[in-house]
Amino acid sequence: MTQTTTANPGTTQESLLTRLARREPRALLIVLLPVLAFFAMFYRWFLTQNSMSLLAVEDWGHAYIVPFVGAFYIWTKRREILDTSSRVYWPGLAVTLLGVVTYLYFVLAFPNHMFQGFALVLSVAGLVLLVGGPNTLGVLFFPVAYLALGITISDQIMTLLTWPLKQFAAVGGDILMQMIGMETQRAPGSNVIYVLSSQPGKPPVPLNIEEACSGMRMVIAFIALGAAVAFLSCRLWWQRIALLMLTVPVALGMNIVRIAVLGMVGLIDNELAGGSSHSIIGMILLFPSLAIFMGCVWLLNRAVVEDDNAKASKKPAKTKGATA
Repeated sequence: MTQTTTANPGTTQESLLTRLARREPRALLIVLLPVLAFFAMFYRWFLTQNSMSLLAVEDWGHAYIVPFVGAFYIWTKRREILDTSSRVYWPGLAVTLLGVVTYLYFVLAFPNHMFQGFALVLSVAGLVLLVGGPNTLGVLFFPVAYLALGITISDQIMTLLTWPLKQFAAVGGDILMQMIGMETQRAPGSNVIYVLSSQPGKPPVPLNIEEACSGMRMVIAFIALGAAVAFLSCRLWWQRIALLMLTVPVALGMNIVRIAVLGMVGLIDNELAGGSSHSIIGMILLFPSLAIFMGCVWLLNRAVVEDDNAKASKKPAKTKGATA
């Protein structure tokens, strides 16, 4: 008697992403139609975000880099993505529609660019879930969530968050400049630091810690930078979380350094203490910050290697069994 077996369709069905990589017309159509509908719905938001980023490149210019970081991550994980079992997952349509409805609410009923952007990210997650299923969304979670860092935050929230940061930046900048030998004056509770010159008759240089110097915008840019380094360079989840937790302290510390640098250059030329110097020095400080993040990655990877070696050394050596 011959026993026949039926192949399980779930195990023999090719991944949608694999068929997409082969440029099969049906797979291309499945992906192309939702993507075109997405851009038709949200193109006005992209135009607005582009205008905001162009008008304040020093604050929101990193929004242009965010999609490229996500694309690079996808390229580095392309083999893993292609090996992931993907399928059309219809519950993802509900998530997409929820994002669209939320977007329309914040366009028509309560206009708010930031919440429109969050709705856009939710719609992207829904589209990935619809086209590829839960497994594909799991692999692509970082580039989807990373899009949120390219959204301009509302002025109301920025104002609420920048007030305590102004105080922190003023106190920290004053202390740092005194530590490196500069003479400063600051009234208690004031956001204005007066840098005193050693030259007789030269007036003090006022540093007014306003929103541009509060550090909030640097925090957002540094979170974007730290997240990119964490997910592109770290191998383990706890390493990524540790690096992300460092982004805010590094940003606030670098902002204090920026204030001290502005105080020093202001003594040379009072005009250099304001204007575009804030953004130029902030962009320059991104490079040592990147070096700090990469140094932390090196230390975290070294800790894993040492931990693995320690575990290996504790394993008992195998001995040959005694023979009777």
